[in-house]
Amino acid sequence: MNGNTDIDANVLLSNEVEDCTSEADYEEKQRLIKQIIELQRTLEDLSARVDVVKEENMKMRSENQILGQYIETMMANSSVFQSTSPRAVENRRQNSRGF
Repeated sequence: MNGNTDIDANVLLSNEVEDCTSEADYEEKQRLIKQIIELQRTLEDLSARVDVVKEENMKMRSENQILGQYIETMMANSSVFQSTSPRAVENRRQNSRGF
């Protein structure tokens, strides 16, 4: 929301003054309007924060996906993570001998 909220509240407040039957009613309505404006500002702030967090989340997901692919590639290319079954060991030996 924007600065128009304050203007709208002031117009509403001035219209309500004419309708109020007592000073207590006027003060109560004025208090409620101020509270509404404050809640609207809080909502705006929270909404902006949610947008920032969503953007950060998307960025982190993308980075996480890239890191996951990097780790998979490193594991696939590293002999440490290769299978140690007898057949796999024999295949590696044959490949290293040039068979």
